[in-house]
Amino acid sequence: MPTEYPNLTVIAHPLIRHKLAVLRDRETSKKKFKELVDEIATLMAYEVTRDLPVHDVEIETPLERTTEQMIAGKKLTLVPILRAGLGMVDGVARLMPSVRVGHIGLYRDHETLEPVDYYFKIPKTPEERHFIVLDPMLATGGSASAAVSSLKKQGVARIQFVCLVAAPEGVARMLKDHPDVQVFTAALDRELNAQGYILPGLGDAGDRLFGTK
Repeated sequence: MPTEYPNLTVIAHPLIRHKLAVLRDRETSKKKFKELVDEIATLMAYEVTRDLPVHDVEIETPLERTTEQMIAGKKLTLVPILRAGLGMVDGVARLMPSVRVGHIGLYRDHETLEPVDYYFKIPKTPEERHFIVLDPMLATGGSASAAVSSLKKQGVARIQFVCLVAAPEGVARMLKDHPDVQVFTAALDRELNAQGYILPGLGDAGDRLFGTK
């Protein structure tokens, strides 16, 4: 993890690196792209949830009574940033079937590169929940920061942000705006181009997921 970004965790497992390489390839089909986003999200979720609190529970095995541990504390809620974040939901939820799912609708103005908010829906009592915000790309950081700000306005105290590819500019923006939010990514890429796309990146994740341009 680069020391200049204390808010960043790069999950560089060999399986993730391999799948990300295929994901970046411009020749990868839409079907394969969706499958890879789902698979990488599942692999990342294992690391993202490493520090979830647990508590002791008494259970009866077929042979005897024993003490084991189960997840305790705040209920988990996934919040994909529409629309590309939807591609990561099933992959994360596969490990946690009872997780709730909210949605935040944001799009980036292609001239100002700033986020525009058009939809916000999360479960009740958000202050009692642990939120994981999902978006394949952390580019300028504008949409990610806006999404986190919207959650905090609703009283949310514990938030993590998970993406597949991040640019230094986006990580720095999150560190500046929300230093309490840990960012998890499969790769920290080089930079943004003049249009605000991540380099080397993987193109427009939403377009590649849903077959639009």
